Amino acid sequence: MLSKKSKRILLGMAAAASAVVLAACSGPASSSSSSGGAPANGSATSGGPMSVAVVTHGSAGDSFWNVVKNGATDAGKQLGVNVTYNSDGDPGAQSKLIDNAVAQHVDGLVVSMANPDALKTSIQNAVKAGIPVITINSGQSQSAAFGAIAHVGQDEGIAGQQAGAKLKAAGKTNLLCVIHEAGNVGLAQRCDGAKQGFGKTTNLQVDINNPTDVEAKIKGALQTDSSIDAVLTLNPQIALSAVNAAKETNSKATVATFDLNPDVVSAIKAGQISFAVDQQQYEQGYLPIVMLKLYRDNANTVGGGQPVLTGPGFVDKSNVDKVAQYAARGTR
Repeated sequence: MLSKKSKRILLGMAAAASAVVLAACSGPASSSSSSGGAPANGSATSGGPMSVAVVTHGSAGDSFWNVVKNGATDAGKQLGVNVTYNSDGDPGAQSKLIDNAVAQHVDGLVVSMANPDALKTSIQNAVKAGIPVITINSGQSQSAAFGAIAHVGQDEGIAGQQAGAKLKAAGKTNLLCVIHEAGNVGLAQRCDGAKQGFGKTTNLQVDINNPTDVEAKIKGALQTDSSIDAVLTLNPQIALSAVNAAKETNSKATVATFDLNPDVVSAIKAGQISFAVDQQQYEQGYLPIVMLKLYRDNANTVGGGQPVLTGPGFVDKSNVDKVAQYAARGTR
């Protein structure tokens, strides 16, 4: 039996340990200066509200990039970070958006690099200005070389390989891979990976800005080669065009796609699309804001020089009902 004094000592030690654990789990406090001029609460900086500019190559109103935007703005609200989001599919225009953010002296920059060479100078100028940059979605191989502190996204080659292997395992033998943006390195990597994982693969170039032509070109490919028994699209909008094209040509080709939106969810439920490769783009918006906040307030980096992967994941009939509720609210 312990004496009353021993019990009091043990209880005191337990309380002290609990206090240490709580302090360790609480994370860095918001930046504010103490009366002595030193950063308060162990914070690495003493600045005011943080501002982060997110500049992507997505088109306005695009369902995929709306989810990225939701992730970034949600993280900003939760962390007290002022987040601005701008996008332009034209590489030259996107570069100017980056230059504008640098001129505004933002505290952090998040950039997608579908066309890295066109953005190189602007990103390097941001780095020279002392603005930490995190790249997302595409341009992973050039990210570190341009001076970014991290990259958040999926490895497009690996994702393509897994998608191709999944179609091959389903018994398919002739794959059509549809590329919807010329010059987008990530899309080329997806189709290259699909060929590695699948085998016989033909690439088809279409223009996402011309939906009628997209469907016509897919129909033409299916009619020209009736042995095509699988179509892999790289965008939800193109996936629905492929479904229509297969239906109108009486093709039995299985349609699969990269990326997710509510329409693709419905098509998976209806058996019109076999699966979607989900890169969980909400994380591509959300995580960089968290990472930049930690970098400013606590000098943290994430990834150890390697990309922070958000995919690939796969959505099919086995899990589509669970994912559907999140896609409907704009977070998947």
